[in-house]
Amino acid sequence: MTNKVIWITGGSSGIGKALAYKFANEGWQVAISARREELLNEISKSNNNIHSFPLDVLDSEKCKDVFKKIINKFKNVDIALFSTGIHDPKSEKTLNLEKIRSIMETNFFGTINSINAVYDYFKEKKLGHISIVSSVAGYRGLPNAGAYCASKSALNSFAESLYFQLRPHNVGVSLVCPGFIKTPMTDQNDFPMPMIKSAEYAAEKIYDGIINKNSFEIHFPKSFTYLMKLLQLLPNWLYFGAINLGNKYMKRDK
Repeated sequence: MTNKVIWITGGSSGIGKALAYKFANEGWQVAISARREELLNEISKSNNNIHSFPLDVLDSEKCKDVFKKIINKFKNVDIALFSTGIHDPKSEKTLNLEKIRSIMETNFFGTINSINAVYDYFKEKKLGHISIVSSVAGYRGLPNAGAYCASKSALNSFAESLYFQLRPHNVGVSLVCPGFIKTPMTDQNDFPMPMIKSAEYAAEKIYDGIINKNSFEIHFPKSFTYLMKLLQLLPNWLYFGAINLGNKYMKRDK
């Protein structure tokens, strides 16, 4: 058993699941967490390096308890990678307060609960890495994605602040901002997703960014994410005009 250990939330599907297999195949011991225990167990049975730790990240105390169980089992954690996230494109088309709260609670506060569970451990250890999976949707507000964009924008800002807090303690922080990745979540979208990539592609890029490049922001595919970064720089009038024009073309093509 290698001494390298990573804890991944959102590990039952999508990017989290792909990352679990990527790190496991690289020889890491992988602790995966998500609400769906049956899926976690299936994944852990398929690879001896993957271990199931069921968790609902909305429960801050449970996050701490699960992390303690991981420490008790492995005696060490090198990386904590938090990729829990939800989106509901249909409800985003209306001002659904219940769904907005649910998205913010899961995507933002669920991630904060997870960070809170490992914060003191890494800070006192003066070694380790926290990686937060966000999205290019956090760069600017997009149509019919107000809650999702807001939750990811909040994560982006929080990750930057966390970087400053933990850098003096020799703890790394990285922010993952993918473009469109084919997952059960993006399968809900009813619009064209340019340059969409597989979850396995995302896992390769994230692994490389954390392990080999020591990047703060890991974003991909670059041909798409640099375009999204350019949109950040546009004045509002030009940005709104460009997005409205794009919407018209998409509706015309349907």
